[in-house]
Amino acid sequence: MEDNKTLMQSVKEWLSSTFMMKDLGEACYILRIRIYRNRPNRLLGLSQSTYIDKVLRRFSVENSKKGNLHMGQGIKLSKKDSPSTVAELERMKRITYASAIGSIMYAMTCMRSDVAHELSMTCKFQQNPREEHWKAVKSILKYLRRTKEYFLVYSGQEKLVCTGYTDASFQTDLDDFKSQSRYAFIFNGGRVSWKSSKQATTADSTTEAEYIARSEVG
Repeated sequence: MEDNKTLMQSVKEWLSSTFMMKDLGEACYILRIRIYRNRPNRLLGLSQSTYIDKVLRRFSVENSKKGNLHMGQGIKLSKKDSPSTVAELERMKRITYASAIGSIMYAMTCMRSDVAHELSMTCKFQQNPREEHWKAVKSILKYLRRTKEYFLVYSGQEKLVCTGYTDASFQTDLDDFKSQSRYAFIFNGGRVSWKSSKQATTADSTTEAEYIARSEVG
């Protein structure tokens, strides 16, 4: 531990001699992520609750009912659900669908792997969203409101352990019948890499979809 502190101090001194900088001590926030430390138990936690609160206010759902993810309730979306009337089309033009997708994507990319699948399924309707698509996006926001205090926690184990998981859902896309791949890598108890995306080729069976998902991870 002492060697690490010595190395860190030497790096700080080198940076200070090379760039104009000021040592403010331990970081509390970085890229809108709050950092928590539990040194006795050797735990480090990351939280995006402040950022999520800001997003909820931006899209006027800060006081809405806390919810669950729609996809987990068997709801499926399609491009065939695009606005069917002029009135609905005009109404959807006033909704900042793409902005909401982008705000959720930042949370998902940094920490919230639990919304990766739902985000992947809703972001493909940005060009011509319908109210059903918007309801699905709002369900993600309401879920984030309910779970905004969730932490991403990393432990300081002596032995470094990395574990990977893959999964696939068969022909999830109702428009081209392609399947969905998902993976997550866990390092010392905390997720470090994850993704949910549509497969490039059409699988003919659940087994093939699973193999494609594994091959995409590499």
